[in-house]
Amino acid sequence: MDLFDDASGPLSLLEPPDEAFYFGPRLNRSEADDYMQRLRSALNWSPDELVIYGQKRQTRRLIAWHADRDYAYGYSNTKRIARPWSEDLLELKAWVEDETQETYNACLLNYYPEGDVGMAWHSDAERELKKHGAIASLSLGAARRFLFRHKRSRETRELVLEHGSLLLMRGTTQENWLHSLPATQKATGPRINLTFRTIVVDGINGAV
Repeated sequence: MDLFDDASGPLSLLEPPDEAFYFGPRLNRSEADDYMQRLRSALNWSPDELVIYGQKRQTRRLIAWHADRDYAYGYSNTKRIARPWSEDLLELKAWVEDETQETYNACLLNYYPEGDVGMAWHSDAERELKKHGAIASLSLGAARRFLFRHKRSRETRELVLEHGSLLLMRGTTQENWLHSLPATQKATGPRINLTFRTIVVDGINGAV
């Protein structure tokens, strides 16, 4: 039986050819807590850098970028070179691939220290990414609101990403929808988001 035809399987959030599925919590709480703690302490986190009106600014949100090779990944006028996979990330990659029945060669991680740190409206449509490729988003830590907004109609969809939960986006979702993680003044605690994706640009040191 196809994974997405199972009545007890993921919740479909959009209509084809836009595809987004929410699996809900797939790691148990103990597993999710353990991965959260290990990733926070073991990875080489660094502030994100945004260029706004020609000025570089660092965010309170921290990121880490890991992949099969030293791929370069550019967004917001900045570019990073991927680090090798850690053992924990390889475990999670294999698990996410099994859950989603997709394959990935890279992972962008975002660390949100508190609820007042969020992510503005955007789509994951950088040219390095596989066109219409799958992006699997694993959430660890504080539950947070997550919104979709259609680029033309401005219709919105909303859900809460729970501790240990999995979201899959693919098809034409990135072409037609923006998504965001709204900031909140409520104390939520930290959150780590892992987005597994596929880079298709080749070359030494990920050169484009």
